[in-house]
Amino acid sequence: MSDESEILAEVDALKARFSDTKALYREVCALLFFRYGITPTTNKLYQYVRKGTMSTPAEALAKFWDELRAKARVEVDHPDLPSAVKAIAAEAIAGIWRQSTDAARNELAAIRVELQADQERTRDEQAQAQQAATQALATIEQLRLELAASNESAAQARTELEAERRAHSGAMARLHELQTQLDQARAQQHRQQEAFSADLSKAGEAVQAADRRAAATEKRALMEIERERQARSKADKLVDTLRGQLSSADTRERQVALEHVEATAKLQAKCDGAVAAELALRRTHEAIEQELRSTREQLLISRQEATRYRAEAQTVQALLDRIGPPDVPTAPAKATRKKTSSG
Repeated sequence: MSDESEILAEVDALKARFSDTKALYREVCALLFFRYGITPTTNKLYQYVRKGTMSTPAEALAKFWDELRAKARVEVDHPDLPSAVKAIAAEAIAGIWRQSTDAARNELAAIRVELQADQERTRDEQAQAQQAATQALATIEQLRLELAASNESAAQARTELEAERRAHSGAMARLHELQTQLDQARAQQHRQQEAFSADLSKAGEAVQAADRRAAATEKRALMEIERERQARSKADKLVDTLRGQLSSADTRERQVALEHVEATAKLQAKCDGAVAAELALRRTHEAIEQELRSTREQLLISRQEATRYRAEAQTVQALLDRIGPPDVPTAPAKATRKKTSSG
């Protein structure tokens, strides 16, 4: 092991024993001077110990030399020593002390210069650190403002998203309601169509019955035209009844057609609203349009049949008018009653 390693090991041991920094430096001075014959200096002491400031080892070194000089003076003043030895020893110790003191003072001055330079550098670094801290605080504040704005934007976005979700839920509810209304309107249209078909069937049956009665009346009129003059009156009444029935049927037809038109208009409006609310109802709307076209075709066919029935009734009326009996002498009342009863 080299001397340097031994010195470092001894210094570490002294560090463990002495907690006071000045006492530690005094012990290191003694170690270097007495055990290893090395003249301690401030730099060497600080290099080995590395505690406190640079003034601490300088003060410890000065005190060490003062103590050493005091001890040396006591030993030199011993009465057993010759005067020459005392003088030489005193001179040697005084020279060592002066050299050590001068070296310590020079090192202390150098240390002070270094400390001033270090203080200047420290102040510059502190100013730069302060400026950097100010910039960092400004940056942090800017980031805090940006974070607050970002949080506000996020909160607004969440609010808008919630509003959109609610609007979507409302739209879906309205769409479901419109679908329900559309189904109800379709069912109502189906019921109206069935009622219209039933009324139309009844009107057709009435016209057919009228045709049969007119045919029977025409046959009886051809067979008994000379004997039954009152048959014409009965036939006229029958024709009036038929006309009334036809008029009622026509009125019902117009009413049904008007209701159908109103239902069609309502359905069209609801379909348009459904299309505006949701494009997905377009297929349903097209299906409804197809049903409406089918209904219009059926209505047109019904109107054509009613027109045909009216034409046939008019033909029957014209035929009755054409085959009416000529004027004949009035029969006795009894015969008339017989004819009437037979008719």
